Amino acid sequence: MTSSNTVPGIGFPSLLAHAFFLQAAVYLVRPATSYKALELGVDPGLLGLVVASFSILPVFLAVFIGRAADRGKERHILLVGAALLIFSGAGLLFAAPSLPALLGWNLLLGVGHLMSLLGEQSRLASATNRNMDRVFGFYTMVTAVAQTVAPLLLGVLGGAAVAPDTSVLLLAYLVGAAGVLATGVLMARHGGTLSKSVIPKAPVKLRTALRVQPAARNTLVASIGLSMMVLCTIDLLQVYLPALAVERGISTQAVGVLLALRAAATVLSRLAMDRLVRAVGRSRLLLGSTGISAVLIGLLVLPLPTPAMAALLVLAGLALGLGQPLSMSVVSMTATEGTRGTWMSIRLLGNRLGQTVIPVGVGVFATALGAGGVFLALGVTTAAATLGAIAPLRSMDD
Repeated sequence: MTSSNTVPGIGFPSLLAHAFFLQAAVYLVRPATSYKALELGVDPGLLGLVVASFSILPVFLAVFIGRAADRGKERHILLVGAALLIFSGAGLLFAAPSLPALLGWNLLLGVGHLMSLLGEQSRLASATNRNMDRVFGFYTMVTAVAQTVAPLLLGVLGGAAVAPDTSVLLLAYLVGAAGVLATGVLMARHGGTLSKSVIPKAPVKLRTALRVQPAARNTLVASIGLSMMVLCTIDLLQVYLPALAVERGISTQAVGVLLALRAAATVLSRLAMDRLVRAVGRSRLLLGSTGISAVLIGLLVLPLPTPAMAALLVLAGLALGLGQPLSMSVVSMTATEGTRGTWMSIRLLGNRLGQTVIPVGVGVFATALGAGGVFLALGVTTAAATLGAIAPLRSMDD
């Protein structure tokens, strides 16, 4: 695959390996951090602060890093990001004796994750390909496989205990972070882009990149908003499902299986995404999947038995799996040459902004209704975002 209309195999495998290690590491460390906070005696209502600390610095840095990617600095972004993942993981393991220390190391972890993720997505968006739904679907399918492996590993390492040994979990995370560094080095050695198209020497100015037609701007904003809600939902599952399990006496092993089932269902939906887009239409699929996921996630507030929770999370995983790749393809197709890194960073900025603001807000429901209240609040918020996106997105499939 070496034509300008495909993603060449020589760069794609290292990118996919990087994506796998990154997602596996992060989806292991997020619940591990949640367990660590509970171990330190943090009230479940304050777990939203742990989620927010992961995202607050990326809110301010996302566009700056995206502009650097448009100037061809992807190699530096990838390598610095990997170094921060390792450094912050070591801090969480050896130097997090209190909640403030935990939040501080989580800040650095969030920046490392942002840089690594943006380095991947900017490079992928720079590839010339006529079927971006298939490309992003395959890329996000690999990330979903990693998100399946990570909770299974969580269950194996945590065992039947309700409160696992977080030191073992964090050591496993550091192994994954080392994999991110190794594959990042391979990507940096390969070169700046995945295709024959090159990043302009004089990238489009930020003001020009943001100056788009009203219809295109509305489409971009709507897709970014839905992406934000989908990511927040998946992210908060990693943090609040352990808290819900502690409340209901569910073992760490069961939590790992539940999270793995959600991620495995996401893999299946992304495998079928290309066909679903052709059958249903991109905007209808994006709106339908987020609307369905809103209802399913909201039902977790009910005192369901573990098998019923498993069935609910499988169905939710099928729906949640479509939002991220669809939003990435919309942004990549709508943004012009020389601005894709910037718009991808704005998309990540929206994601991180949501991960900063929404967890703190829904944490109130955890205090009032228990951890299950968070999922009710998420369902209502996602449903509202879906309704608001109908008008901006409905013209895409016409």
